[in-house]
Amino acid sequence: MRSDEVKKGIQRTPHRSLLRATGLKNEDFNKPFIGVANSFIEIIPGHFFLNKVSEIIKEEIRANGCVPFEFNTIGIDDGIAMGHDGMLYSLPSREIIANSIESVMNAHKLDAMIAIPNCDKIVPGMIMGALRVDVPTIFVSGGPMSKGYTKNGTAIDLASAFEAVGKHEAGKISDEELYDIECNACPSGGSCSGMFTANSMNTLMEAMGIALPGNGTILAQTPEREQLYREAARRICDIAKDQHSREKFRLKNILNENAVRNAFAVDMAMGGSTNTVLHMLAIANEANVDFKLQDINTISGKVSHIAKISPSLSTVHMEDINRAGGVNAVMKEINKRGSGVLFDNLTISGETLLEKIANAEIKDTTIIHTIDNPYSNVGGLAILYGNLAEQGAVIKTAGLTGARVFTGSAVCFDGQAEAIAGIMMGKVKAGNVVVIRYEGPKGGPGMQEMLSPTSLIMGMGLGSSVALITDGRFSGATRGASIGHVSPEAAEGGMIGLVKDGDEIHIDVDQYILSVNLTDEEIAARRAVFTPLKKPLSSKWLSQYRALVTNSSTGGVLRTDLD
Repeated sequence: MRSDEVKKGIQRTPHRSLLRATGLKNEDFNKPFIGVANSFIEIIPGHFFLNKVSEIIKEEIRANGCVPFEFNTIGIDDGIAMGHDGMLYSLPSREIIANSIESVMNAHKLDAMIAIPNCDKIVPGMIMGALRVDVPTIFVSGGPMSKGYTKNGTAIDLASAFEAVGKHEAGKISDEELYDIECNACPSGGSCSGMFTANSMNTLMEAMGIALPGNGTILAQTPEREQLYREAARRICDIAKDQHSREKFRLKNILNENAVRNAFAVDMAMGGSTNTVLHMLAIANEANVDFKLQDINTISGKVSHIAKISPSLSTVHMEDINRAGGVNAVMKEINKRGSGVLFDNLTISGETLLEKIANAEIKDTTIIHTIDNPYSNVGGLAILYGNLAEQGAVIKTAGLTGARVFTGSAVCFDGQAEAIAGIMMGKVKAGNVVVIRYEGPKGGPGMQEMLSPTSLIMGMGLGSSVALITDGRFSGATRGASIGHVSPEAAEGGMIGLVKDGDEIHIDVDQYILSVNLTDEEIAARRAVFTPLKKPLSSKWLSQYRALVTNSSTGGVLRTDLD
Protein backbone atom coordinates (compact mmCIF):
# COMPACT_ATOMS: atom_id res chain seq x y z
CA MET A 1 0.00 0.00 0.00
CA ARG A 2 1.08 3.57 -0.65
CA SER A 3 0.65 4.37 3.04
CA ASP A 4 3.25 1.75 3.99
CA GLU A 5 5.79 4.46 3.29
CA VAL A 6 4.70 6.26 6.47
CA LYS A 7 3.67 3.31 8.67
CA LYS A 8 5.85 0.23 8.04
CA GLY A 9 9.36 -0.68 9.20
CA ILE A 10 11.74 0.23 12.01
CA GLN A 11 12.51 3.61 10.45
CA ARG A 12 8.85 4.56 10.76
CA THR A 13 8.68 4.10 14.54
CA PRO A 14 8.30 7.87 15.17
CA HIS A 15 5.71 8.10 12.42
CA ARG A 16 3.62 5.36 14.03
CA SER A 17 4.03 7.06 17.38
CA LEU A 18 2.51 10.23 15.96
CA LEU A 19 -0.30 8.27 14.35
CA ARG A 20 -1.04 6.49 17.65
CA ALA A 21 -1.54 9.94 19.17
CA THR A 22 -4.50 10.37 16.82
CA GLY A 23 -6.10 7.19 18.13
CA LEU A 24 -4.72 4.46 15.86
CA LYS A 25 -4.28 0.94 17.26
CA ASN A 26 -1.99 -1.92 16.24
CA GLU A 27 -4.56 -3.40 13.86
CA ASP A 28 -5.00 -0.09 12.02
CA PHE A 29 -1.51 -0.13 10.54
CA ASN A 30 -2.45 -2.97 8.21
CA LYS A 31 -5.51 -1.15 6.88
CA PRO A 32 -5.68 1.30 3.96
CA PHE A 33 -5.52 4.97 4.90
CA ILE A 34 -8.34 6.93 3.23
CA GLY A 35 -8.20 10.70 2.87
CA VAL A 36 -11.58 12.32 3.44
CA ALA A 37 -11.26 15.70 1.75
CA ASN A 38 -14.04 17.89 3.08
CA SER A 39 -15.00 21.41 2.03
CA PHE A 40 -17.08 22.18 5.13
CA ILE A 41 -17.45 25.90 5.73
CA GLU A 42 -20.27 27.59 7.58
CA ILE A 43 -20.92 30.54 5.26
CA ILE A 44 -21.84 28.51 2.14
CA PRO A 45 -25.38 27.01 1.97
CA GLY A 46 -24.07 23.99 0.09
CA HIS A 47 -21.37 23.33 2.67
CA PHE A 48 -22.46 24.28 6.18
CA PHE A 49 -23.73 20.73 6.85
CA LEU A 50 -20.79 18.85 5.32
CA ASN A 51 -19.20 18.29 8.73
CA LYS A 52 -22.12 15.95 9.43
CA VAL A 53 -21.72 14.33 6.03
CA SER A 54 -18.07 13.50 6.74
CA GLU A 55 -19.05 11.84 10.02
CA ILE A 56 -21.39 9.51 8.11
CA ILE A 57 -18.69 8.74 5.56
CA LYS A 58 -15.96 8.13 8.18
CA GLU A 59 -18.26 5.85 10.14
CA GLU A 60 -18.86 3.77 7.02
CA ILE A 61 -15.15 3.71 6.15
CA ARG A 62 -14.27 2.36 9.60
CA ALA A 63 -17.05 -0.22 9.39
CA ASN A 64 -15.57 -1.46 6.11
CA GLY A 65 -12.04 -2.06 7.34
CA CYS A 66 -10.22 1.17 6.47
CA VAL A 67 -8.91 4.16 8.40
CA PRO A 68 -10.32 7.60 7.50
CA PHE A 69 -8.35 10.81 7.89
CA GLU A 70 -10.44 13.94 7.36
CA PHE A 71 -8.92 17.19 6.19
CA ASN A 72 -10.46 20.40 4.88
CA THR A 73 -10.12 22.73 1.96
CA ILE A 74 -11.30 26.31 1.74
CA GLY A 75 -14.45 27.45 -0.03
CA ILE A 76 -15.90 30.70 -1.35
CA ASP A 77 -19.60 31.32 -1.92
CA ASP A 78 -19.80 33.03 -5.29
CA GLY A 79 -23.29 34.34 -4.59
CA ILE A 80 -22.13 36.14 -1.46
CA ALA A 81 -18.88 37.29 -3.11
CA MET A 82 -20.80 38.54 -6.17
CA GLY A 83 -20.88 42.19 -7.15
CA HIS A 84 -17.92 43.41 -5.09
CA ASP A 85 -14.16 42.83 -4.95
CA GLY A 86 -14.60 39.65 -2.94
CA MET A 87 -15.32 37.90 -6.24
CA LEU A 88 -11.71 38.50 -7.30
CA TYR A 89 -10.76 35.66 -4.98
CA SER A 90 -13.22 33.10 -6.33
CA LEU A 91 -11.42 31.61 -9.34
CA PRO A 92 -8.00 31.87 -7.65
CA SER A 93 -9.42 29.78 -4.81
CA ARG A 94 -9.61 26.86 -7.27
CA GLU A 95 -5.81 26.78 -7.32
CA ILE A 96 -5.54 26.91 -3.51
CA ILE A 97 -7.95 23.98 -3.25
CA ALA A 98 -6.05 21.94 -5.84
CA ASN A 99 -2.75 22.66 -4.10
CA SER A 100 -4.15 21.72 -0.69
CA ILE A 101 -5.44 18.36 -1.96
CA GLU A 102 -2.08 17.58 -3.56
CA SER A 103 -0.20 18.70 -0.45
CA VAL A 104 -2.10 16.68 2.16
CA MET A 105 -2.50 13.51 0.11
CA ASN A 106 1.12 13.35 -1.04
CA ALA A 107 2.70 14.49 2.23
CA HIS A 108 0.96 11.70 4.15
CA LYS A 109 0.96 9.04 1.40
CA LEU A 110 -2.73 8.23 1.75
CA ASP A 111 -3.94 5.25 -0.29
CA ALA A 112 -7.23 6.58 -1.65
CA MET A 113 -9.57 9.51 -1.25
CA ILE A 114 -13.21 10.36 -0.97
CA ALA A 115 -13.84 14.03 -1.76
CA ILE A 116 -16.84 15.98 -0.47
CA PRO A 117 -17.29 19.15 -2.54
CA ASN A 118 -20.50 20.89 -3.53
CA CYS A 119 -20.15 24.34 -5.00
CA ASP A 120 -18.48 26.05 -7.92
CA LYS A 121 -14.64 26.33 -7.64
CA ILE A 122 -14.49 23.66 -4.94
CA VAL A 123 -15.52 20.85 -7.32
CA PRO A 124 -12.96 21.51 -10.08
CA GLY A 125 -10.29 22.43 -7.54
CA MET A 126 -10.68 19.09 -5.80
CA ILE A 127 -10.67 17.22 -9.12
CA MET A 128 -7.51 19.02 -10.27
CA GLY A 129 -5.70 18.23 -7.02
CA ALA A 130 -6.87 14.61 -7.07
CA LEU A 131 -5.56 14.16 -10.62
CA ARG A 132 -2.11 15.24 -9.48
CA VAL A 133 -2.20 12.63 -6.71
CA ASP A 134 -3.70 9.95 -8.99
CA VAL A 135 -4.98 7.48 -6.40
CA PRO A 136 -8.47 5.92 -6.43
CA THR A 137 -10.91 8.74 -5.67
CA ILE A 138 -14.67 8.95 -5.36
CA PHE A 139 -16.42 12.31 -5.39
CA VAL A 140 -19.69 12.60 -3.50
CA SER A 141 -21.06 16.13 -3.33
CA GLY A 142 -23.38 17.54 -0.70
CA GLY A 143 -26.27 17.68 -3.19
CA PRO A 144 -28.60 20.35 -4.55
CA MET A 145 -31.02 22.38 -2.46
CA SER A 146 -34.72 22.22 -3.12
CA LYS A 147 -36.41 24.98 -5.10
CA GLY A 148 -38.18 27.75 -3.24
CA TYR A 149 -41.67 29.21 -3.65
CA THR A 150 -43.08 32.70 -3.33
CA LYS A 151 -46.23 33.30 -1.31
CA ASN A 152 -48.29 32.86 -4.46
CA GLY A 153 -46.71 29.47 -5.21
CA THR A 154 -44.29 30.46 -7.97
CA ALA A 155 -41.12 28.34 -8.05
CA ILE A 156 -38.00 30.47 -7.49
CA ASP A 157 -34.26 30.11 -6.90
CA LEU A 158 -31.11 32.21 -6.54
CA ALA A 159 -31.39 33.52 -10.11
CA SER A 160 -34.85 34.84 -9.20
CA ALA A 161 -33.32 36.83 -6.34
CA PHE A 162 -30.68 38.44 -8.54
CA GLU A 163 -33.15 39.27 -11.30
CA ALA A 164 -35.59 40.64 -8.72
CA VAL A 165 -33.13 43.47 -8.03
CA GLY A 166 -33.41 44.60 -11.66
CA LYS A 167 -37.19 44.27 -11.57
CA HIS A 168 -37.29 46.37 -8.41
CA GLU A 169 -35.05 49.02 -9.97
CA ALA A 170 -37.41 49.13 -12.96
CA GLY A 171 -40.44 49.49 -10.65
CA LYS A 172 -41.88 46.14 -11.73
CA ILE A 173 -42.12 44.65 -8.23
CA SER A 174 -42.74 46.14 -4.80
CA ASP A 175 -40.56 46.15 -1.69
CA GLU A 176 -42.79 43.42 -0.26
CA GLU A 177 -42.42 41.21 -3.34
CA LEU A 178 -38.65 41.69 -3.30
CA TYR A 179 -38.53 40.67 0.36
CA ASP A 180 -40.71 37.62 -0.31
CA ILE A 181 -38.22 36.45 -2.95
CA GLU A 182 -35.26 37.16 -0.67
CA CYS A 183 -36.68 35.02 2.11
CA ASN A 184 -37.75 32.06 -0.04
CA ALA A 185 -35.35 31.73 -2.99
CA CYS A 186 -32.89 29.53 -1.07
CA PRO A 187 -35.03 27.45 1.31
CA SER A 188 -32.54 24.82 2.49
CA GLY A 189 -28.99 23.57 2.54
CA GLY A 190 -27.43 22.45 -0.74
CA SER A 191 -25.99 23.81 -3.95
CA CYS A 192 -28.37 26.34 -5.53
CA SER A 193 -31.25 24.47 -7.13
CA GLY A 194 -30.82 25.28 -10.84
CA MET A 195 -28.28 24.17 -13.44
CA PHE A 196 -25.84 26.74 -12.17
CA THR A 197 -22.10 26.05 -12.00
CA ALA A 198 -22.16 23.87 -8.87
CA ASN A 199 -24.87 21.54 -10.12
CA SER A 200 -23.40 21.57 -13.61
CA MET A 201 -20.09 20.28 -12.23
CA ASN A 202 -21.82 17.81 -9.90
CA THR A 203 -23.69 16.26 -12.84
CA LEU A 204 -20.59 16.24 -15.04
CA MET A 205 -18.81 14.17 -12.40
CA GLU A 206 -21.34 11.43 -13.12
CA ALA A 207 -20.55 11.69 -16.83
CA MET A 208 -16.82 11.52 -16.10
CA GLY A 209 -17.36 8.36 -14.07
CA ILE A 210 -15.80 9.72 -10.87
CA ALA A 211 -19.07 9.93 -8.91
CA LEU A 212 -21.89 7.46 -8.38
CA PRO A 213 -25.32 7.85 -10.04
CA GLY A 214 -27.45 10.52 -8.40
CA ASN A 215 -24.51 12.67 -7.34
CA GLY A 216 -25.79 15.67 -9.29
CA THR A 217 -29.51 15.38 -8.65
CA ILE A 218 -30.43 13.70 -5.32
CA LEU A 219 -31.47 16.48 -2.94
CA ALA A 220 -29.18 17.46 -0.08
CA GLN A 221 -30.03 16.56 3.51
CA THR A 222 -32.30 13.66 2.59
CA PRO A 223 -32.19 9.93 3.47
CA GLU A 224 -31.53 9.19 -0.20
CA ARG A 225 -28.45 11.42 -0.07
CA GLU A 226 -27.18 9.68 3.07
CA GLN A 227 -27.50 6.36 1.28
CA LEU A 228 -25.32 7.75 -1.52
CA TYR A 229 -22.67 8.84 1.02
CA ARG A 230 -22.56 5.37 2.54
CA GLU A 231 -22.44 3.67 -0.84
CA ALA A 232 -19.51 5.87 -1.88
CA ALA A 233 -17.64 5.10 1.36
CA ARG A 234 -18.14 1.36 0.93
CA ARG A 235 -16.97 1.51 -2.65
CA ILE A 236 -13.74 3.38 -1.91
CA CYS A 237 -12.93 0.81 0.79
CA ASP A 238 -13.55 -2.10 -1.58
CA ILE A 239 -11.07 -0.56 -3.99
CA ALA A 240 -8.47 0.42 -1.40
CA LYS A 241 -8.32 -3.04 0.19
CA ASP A 242 -7.43 -4.78 -3.08
CA GLN A 243 -4.04 -4.22 -4.71
CA HIS A 244 -5.29 -4.88 -8.23
CA SER A 245 -8.19 -2.47 -7.75
CA ARG A 246 -5.92 0.24 -6.36
CA GLU A 247 -4.06 0.21 -9.66
CA LYS A 248 -7.08 -0.30 -11.91
CA PHE A 249 -9.08 2.59 -10.44
CA ARG A 250 -6.36 5.22 -10.23
CA LEU A 251 -8.07 8.48 -11.11
CA LYS A 252 -6.27 9.04 -14.41
CA ASN A 253 -7.41 5.62 -15.62
CA ILE A 254 -10.99 6.91 -15.31
CA LEU A 255 -10.70 10.62 -15.98
CA ASN A 256 -9.15 10.39 -19.43
CA GLU A 257 -9.96 11.83 -22.87
CA ASN A 258 -13.14 9.76 -23.14
CA ALA A 259 -14.32 11.09 -19.77
CA VAL A 260 -13.65 14.70 -20.77
CA ARG A 261 -15.60 14.31 -23.99
CA ASN A 262 -18.47 12.56 -22.18
CA ALA A 263 -18.61 15.44 -19.71
CA PHE A 264 -18.93 18.01 -22.48
CA ALA A 265 -21.63 15.91 -24.18
CA VAL A 266 -23.74 15.90 -21.01
CA ASP A 267 -23.02 19.60 -20.55
CA MET A 268 -24.42 20.22 -24.04
CA ALA A 269 -27.47 18.05 -23.42
CA MET A 270 -28.38 19.80 -20.18
CA GLY A 271 -27.38 23.38 -21.00
CA GLY A 272 -24.80 23.69 -18.23
CA SER A 273 -23.05 26.80 -17.00
CA THR A 274 -20.44 28.45 -19.21
CA ASN A 275 -18.08 28.07 -16.24
CA THR A 276 -17.89 24.37 -16.98
CA VAL A 277 -15.87 25.21 -20.08
CA LEU A 278 -13.30 27.04 -17.98
CA HIS A 279 -13.11 24.25 -15.43
CA MET A 280 -13.18 21.30 -17.82
CA LEU A 281 -10.29 22.80 -19.81
CA ALA A 282 -8.30 23.07 -16.56
CA ILE A 283 -9.26 19.50 -15.60
CA ALA A 284 -8.23 18.23 -19.04
CA ASN A 285 -4.89 19.95 -18.56
CA GLU A 286 -4.32 18.16 -15.23
CA ALA A 287 -5.39 14.84 -16.79
CA ASN A 288 -2.86 15.34 -19.62
CA VAL A 289 -5.70 15.27 -22.15
CA ASP A 290 -5.18 17.19 -25.38
CA PHE A 291 -8.55 18.93 -25.61
CA LYS A 292 -8.94 22.25 -27.40
CA LEU A 293 -11.62 24.90 -27.01
CA GLN A 294 -12.72 24.49 -30.63
CA ASP A 295 -13.48 20.80 -30.00
CA ILE A 296 -16.58 21.92 -28.10
CA ASN A 297 -18.39 23.02 -31.26
CA THR A 298 -17.72 19.62 -32.83
CA ILE A 299 -19.25 17.88 -29.81
CA SER A 300 -22.18 20.29 -29.83
CA GLY A 301 -23.10 19.29 -33.37
CA LYS A 302 -23.53 15.67 -32.26
CA VAL A 303 -25.57 16.25 -29.09
CA SER A 304 -29.26 17.05 -28.73
CA HIS A 305 -30.18 19.63 -26.11
CA ILE A 306 -32.88 17.68 -24.25
CA ALA A 307 -33.10 19.20 -20.77
CA LYS A 308 -33.74 22.83 -19.86
CA ILE A 309 -33.25 23.70 -16.22
CA SER A 310 -33.27 27.01 -14.39
CA PRO A 311 -32.08 29.59 -15.34
CA SER A 312 -32.88 28.48 -18.92
CA LEU A 313 -36.36 27.31 -17.82
CA SER A 314 -37.45 28.77 -14.50
CA THR A 315 -39.99 26.03 -13.74
CA VAL A 316 -37.47 23.14 -13.77
CA HIS A 317 -34.87 22.42 -11.07
CA MET A 318 -32.46 19.64 -10.14
CA GLU A 319 -35.03 17.75 -8.07
CA ASP A 320 -37.21 17.58 -11.19
CA ILE A 321 -34.34 16.09 -13.21
CA ASN A 322 -33.83 13.50 -10.46
CA ARG A 323 -37.50 12.57 -10.54
CA ALA A 324 -37.44 12.33 -14.34
CA GLY A 325 -34.61 9.79 -14.43
CA GLY A 326 -31.46 11.68 -13.54
CA VAL A 327 -28.21 12.08 -15.44
CA ASN A 328 -28.14 8.42 -16.50
CA ALA A 329 -31.43 8.90 -18.35
CA VAL A 330 -30.02 11.97 -20.09
CA MET A 331 -26.91 10.06 -21.15
CA LYS A 332 -28.83 7.06 -22.44
CA GLU A 333 -31.14 9.27 -24.49
CA ILE A 334 -28.47 11.42 -26.15
CA ASN A 335 -26.49 8.31 -27.01
CA LYS A 336 -29.35 7.20 -29.25
CA ARG A 337 -28.06 9.73 -31.81
CA GLY A 338 -25.38 7.16 -32.69
CA SER A 339 -21.63 6.75 -32.47
CA GLY A 340 -19.46 9.63 -31.36
CA VAL A 341 -21.83 11.01 -28.72
CA LEU A 342 -20.66 9.05 -25.66
CA PHE A 343 -17.53 6.95 -25.34
CA ASP A 344 -17.56 3.78 -23.28
CA ASN A 345 -15.19 4.17 -20.38
CA LEU A 346 -14.32 2.74 -16.97
CA THR A 347 -16.18 4.35 -14.05
CA ILE A 348 -15.42 4.31 -10.33
CA SER A 349 -18.37 1.99 -9.70
CA GLY A 350 -16.59 -0.78 -11.62
CA GLU A 351 -19.01 -0.73 -14.54
CA THR A 352 -18.28 0.93 -17.83
CA LEU A 353 -20.31 4.02 -18.65
CA LEU A 354 -22.53 2.24 -21.16
CA GLU A 355 -23.14 -0.61 -18.71
CA LYS A 356 -24.08 1.93 -16.06
CA ILE A 357 -26.73 3.63 -18.19
CA ALA A 358 -28.10 0.50 -19.88
CA ASN A 359 -31.22 0.27 -17.69
CA ALA A 360 -31.84 4.00 -17.31
CA GLU A 361 -35.08 5.47 -18.60
CA ILE A 362 -36.80 8.82 -18.87
CA LYS A 363 -39.71 8.90 -16.44
CA ASP A 364 -41.08 12.30 -17.46
CA THR A 365 -40.58 13.47 -21.03
CA THR A 366 -41.81 16.96 -20.18
CA ILE A 367 -38.65 17.39 -18.05
CA ILE A 368 -36.11 15.33 -20.01
CA HIS A 369 -37.08 15.40 -23.65
CA THR A 370 -36.38 12.64 -26.14
CA ILE A 371 -34.02 13.13 -29.07
CA ASP A 372 -37.12 13.13 -31.29
CA ASN A 373 -38.39 16.22 -29.46
CA PRO A 374 -35.29 18.16 -28.41
CA TYR A 375 -35.07 21.82 -27.49
CA SER A 376 -32.35 21.93 -30.15
CA ASN A 377 -30.52 19.45 -32.35
CA VAL A 378 -27.25 21.00 -31.20
CA GLY A 379 -25.86 21.40 -27.70
CA GLY A 380 -26.52 24.22 -25.25
CA LEU A 381 -23.04 25.78 -25.40
CA ALA A 382 -21.11 27.31 -28.30
CA ILE A 383 -17.66 28.77 -28.88
CA LEU A 384 -17.57 31.95 -30.97
CA TYR A 385 -14.59 33.25 -32.97
CA GLY A 386 -13.74 36.39 -34.91
CA ASN A 387 -11.58 39.49 -34.65
CA LEU A 388 -13.08 40.15 -31.21
CA ALA A 389 -12.25 36.64 -29.99
CA GLU A 390 -9.34 35.21 -31.92
CA GLN A 391 -8.85 32.52 -29.26
CA GLY A 392 -12.55 32.05 -28.62
CA ALA A 393 -15.49 33.17 -26.47
CA VAL A 394 -18.26 31.15 -24.80
CA ILE A 395 -22.04 31.54 -24.94
CA LYS A 396 -24.72 29.47 -23.23
CA THR A 397 -27.07 29.08 -26.17
CA ALA A 398 -29.48 27.21 -23.90
CA GLY A 399 -30.08 30.48 -22.04
CA LEU A 400 -30.68 32.71 -25.07
CA THR A 401 -33.78 34.85 -24.84
CA GLY A 402 -33.35 36.94 -27.99
CA ALA A 403 -32.23 36.49 -31.59
CA ARG A 404 -29.39 34.14 -32.50
CA VAL A 405 -28.04 36.81 -34.86
CA PHE A 406 -27.52 40.25 -33.32
CA THR A 407 -25.79 43.42 -34.46
CA GLY A 408 -25.62 46.38 -32.14
CA SER A 409 -23.63 49.40 -31.04
CA ALA A 410 -21.05 49.03 -28.28
CA VAL A 411 -21.39 50.59 -24.84
CA CYS A 412 -18.06 50.03 -23.10
CA PHE A 413 -17.21 49.70 -19.42
CA ASP A 414 -13.78 49.09 -17.88
CA GLY A 415 -14.95 46.73 -15.17
CA GLN A 416 -18.06 45.31 -13.55
CA ALA A 417 -18.63 48.10 -11.02
CA GLU A 418 -18.61 50.70 -13.78
CA ALA A 419 -21.02 48.55 -15.80
CA ILE A 420 -23.49 48.10 -12.93
CA ALA A 421 -23.55 51.85 -12.32
CA GLY A 422 -23.98 52.56 -16.02
CA ILE A 423 -26.81 50.07 -16.47
CA MET A 424 -28.67 51.42 -13.43
CA MET A 425 -28.21 55.00 -14.74
CA GLY A 426 -29.87 54.05 -18.04
CA LYS A 427 -26.80 54.14 -20.27
CA VAL A 428 -27.78 50.82 -21.86
CA LYS A 429 -30.63 50.87 -24.39
CA ALA A 430 -32.28 48.33 -26.66
CA GLY A 431 -29.95 47.54 -29.57
CA ASN A 432 -26.74 47.97 -27.55
CA VAL A 433 -23.94 45.47 -27.00
CA VAL A 434 -22.60 45.94 -23.48
CA VAL A 435 -18.82 45.46 -23.37
CA ILE A 436 -17.31 44.73 -19.95
CA ARG A 437 -13.55 44.37 -20.07
CA TYR A 438 -10.56 44.07 -17.74
CA GLU A 439 -12.37 41.30 -15.89
CA GLY A 440 -10.42 38.33 -17.31
CA PRO A 441 -8.13 36.06 -15.26
CA LYS A 442 -5.26 38.54 -15.55
CA GLY A 443 -7.21 41.77 -15.88
CA GLY A 444 -9.57 41.33 -12.92
CA PRO A 445 -7.50 39.72 -11.72
CA GLY A 446 -9.43 36.58 -10.94
CA MET A 447 -12.12 36.65 -13.65
CA GLN A 448 -14.98 37.44 -11.33
CA GLU A 449 -18.47 36.23 -12.16
CA MET A 450 -20.89 38.88 -13.29
CA LEU A 451 -24.41 37.86 -12.43
CA SER A 452 -25.32 41.34 -11.24
CA PRO A 453 -25.09 43.18 -14.62
CA THR A 454 -26.75 40.34 -16.56
CA SER A 455 -29.52 40.07 -13.96
CA LEU A 456 -30.07 43.83 -14.07
CA ILE A 457 -30.43 43.68 -17.85
CA MET A 458 -32.94 40.82 -17.59
CA GLY A 459 -34.83 42.39 -14.70
CA MET A 460 -35.13 45.71 -16.52
CA GLY A 461 -36.75 43.98 -19.51
CA LEU A 462 -33.78 44.33 -21.89
CA GLY A 463 -32.83 40.66 -22.05
CA SER A 464 -34.08 40.10 -25.59
CA SER A 465 -32.87 43.38 -27.02
CA VAL A 466 -29.38 43.76 -25.53
CA ALA A 467 -26.27 41.57 -25.82
CA LEU A 468 -23.31 41.54 -23.44
CA ILE A 469 -19.72 40.50 -24.08
CA THR A 470 -16.88 40.29 -21.57
CA ASP A 471 -13.44 38.83 -21.00
CA GLY A 472 -14.79 37.91 -17.59
CA ARG A 473 -17.25 35.15 -16.85
CA PHE A 474 -20.80 34.61 -15.70
CA SER A 475 -22.58 32.79 -12.95
CA GLY A 476 -24.36 29.62 -13.97
CA ALA A 477 -27.51 31.56 -13.12
CA THR A 478 -26.94 33.95 -16.04
CA ARG A 479 -29.25 33.86 -19.04
CA GLY A 480 -29.73 36.03 -22.12
CA ALA A 481 -27.29 36.89 -24.92
CA SER A 482 -24.28 36.87 -22.61
CA ILE A 483 -20.89 36.04 -24.12
CA GLY A 484 -17.94 35.52 -21.80
CA HIS A 485 -14.36 34.26 -21.70
CA VAL A 486 -13.39 36.54 -24.62
CA SER A 487 -9.77 35.70 -25.40
CA PRO A 488 -7.27 37.28 -25.68
CA GLU A 489 -8.46 39.43 -22.79
CA ALA A 490 -8.08 43.21 -22.64
CA ALA A 491 -5.25 43.04 -20.08
CA GLU A 492 -3.06 41.11 -22.52
CA GLY A 493 -3.83 43.41 -25.45
CA GLY A 494 -6.90 41.64 -26.80
CA MET A 495 -9.20 43.32 -29.30
CA ILE A 496 -11.91 43.75 -26.66
CA GLY A 497 -9.69 46.43 -25.12
CA LEU A 498 -9.66 48.44 -28.37
CA VAL A 499 -13.44 48.65 -28.83
CA LYS A 500 -14.99 52.11 -28.44
CA ASP A 501 -18.52 53.29 -27.71
CA GLY A 502 -20.61 53.18 -30.86
CA ASP A 503 -18.58 50.49 -32.65
CA GLU A 504 -20.80 47.99 -34.43
CA ILE A 505 -20.49 44.46 -33.00
CA HIS A 506 -21.84 41.44 -34.86
CA ILE A 507 -22.87 38.16 -33.18
CA ASP A 508 -24.01 35.05 -35.06
CA VAL A 509 -24.44 32.07 -32.75
CA ASP A 510 -25.15 29.52 -35.49
CA GLN A 511 -22.11 30.60 -37.52
CA TYR A 512 -19.97 30.90 -34.35
CA ILE A 513 -19.04 34.54 -35.06
CA LEU A 514 -18.13 37.39 -32.71
CA SER A 515 -16.63 40.38 -34.50
CA VAL A 516 -16.41 44.15 -34.49
CA ASN A 517 -17.01 45.87 -37.83
CA LEU A 518 -13.74 47.81 -38.13
CA THR A 519 -11.23 47.90 -40.96
CA ASP A 520 -7.79 46.39 -40.49
CA GLU A 521 -6.36 49.90 -40.86
CA GLU A 522 -8.52 51.27 -38.03
CA ILE A 523 -7.64 48.35 -35.77
CA ALA A 524 -3.91 48.85 -36.47
CA ALA A 525 -4.18 52.59 -35.72
CA ARG A 526 -5.91 51.93 -32.39
CA ARG A 527 -3.42 49.21 -31.44
CA ALA A 528 -0.49 51.54 -32.10
CA VAL A 529 -1.58 53.84 -29.27
CA PHE A 530 -3.12 51.21 -26.95
CA THR A 531 -1.76 50.46 -23.49
CA PRO A 532 -3.73 47.91 -21.46
CA LEU A 533 -5.10 49.06 -18.14
CA LYS A 534 -3.36 47.48 -15.14
CA LYS A 535 -5.41 47.74 -11.99
CA PRO A 536 -3.58 48.60 -8.75
CA LEU A 537 -3.46 45.70 -6.29
CA SER A 538 -2.79 45.53 -2.56
CA SER A 539 -3.26 41.75 -2.31
CA LYS A 540 -0.09 39.67 -2.39
CA TRP A 541 -2.00 36.54 -3.41
CA LEU A 542 -3.83 38.25 -6.28
CA SER A 543 -0.54 39.79 -7.42
CA GLN A 544 1.02 36.32 -7.54
CA TYR A 545 -2.03 35.00 -9.36
CA ARG A 546 -1.97 37.79 -11.97
CA ALA A 547 1.69 37.08 -12.71
CA LEU A 548 1.09 33.36 -13.30
CA VAL A 549 -2.41 32.98 -14.75
CA THR A 550 -3.14 32.25 -18.41
CA ASN A 551 -6.27 33.39 -20.23
CA SER A 552 -9.58 31.57 -20.25
CA SER A 553 -9.03 29.78 -23.58
CA THR A 554 -6.71 27.45 -21.66
CA GLY A 555 -8.95 27.20 -18.60
CA GLY A 556 -7.22 29.99 -16.69
CA VAL A 557 -4.57 27.60 -15.37
CA LEU A 558 -1.39 28.86 -13.74
CA ARG A 559 1.89 28.80 -15.60
CA THR A 560 4.56 26.45 -14.29
CA ASP A 561 7.08 26.99 -17.11
CA LEU A 562 8.95 29.82 -15.40
CA ASP A 563 12.52 28.79 -16.26
